[in-house]
Amino acid sequence: MNRIILAVLIVMAAVSVSFAAEAKSIVIVFSHTGENYNVGNITEGNTMKLAKIIAEKTGSEIFEVKPAKEYPFSYDECIDVAKKEQNAKARPAILGDKDIAEYDTIYFGYPIWWGDIPMCMYTFIEAHDWNGKTVIPFCTHEGSGAGSTDRTLKSAMKGADVKRVTAVRGSTAQNNRAAAEKAVDGMLK
Repeated sequence: MNRIILAVLIVMAAVSVSFAAEAKSIVIVFSHTGENYNVGNITEGNTMKLAKIIAEKTGSEIFEVKPAKEYPFSYDECIDVAKKEQNAKARPAILGDKDIAEYDTIYFGYPIWWGDIPMCMYTFIEAHDWNGKTVIPFCTHEGSGAGSTDRTLKSAMKGADVKRVTAVRGSTAQNNRAAAEKAVDGMLK
């Protein structure tokens, strides 16, 4: 009898490992380069820095959402465009797409612009079926935290298990890798 129980436990463990090996994750990210508040001119965006740490720690691939029309390099011009898009509830075109059907877990990253997700990320969200996905959102900001994005993501990503947003200051992501890694580690627990 004990051998049968042991054999069943071994088979169950093997099946569990097999399912774990099949689970796939991806980091979907939009990140702005150029002049950024509190960090100056940057060639790698604050949110992208976090995305790369997440990808390293989870073995996830990265898909970068790129607007068809790039946001301005200048900080002031960029926030003006972002505010106009937000007021118009615009859905700017994006370059390329990524089929998310094969992914179980999606790390979803963005900067906070005027307390919300950049409108190009809504373009991506609305193009996909989120049913059954686990979404782990993260954002960068310079004082506003996650804004209202906890609520808006849960509403926009219907059918997904959307976890709490991890918000990291852009200046931390850009200039303090140890602190950025600590924030990511907390998110991955």
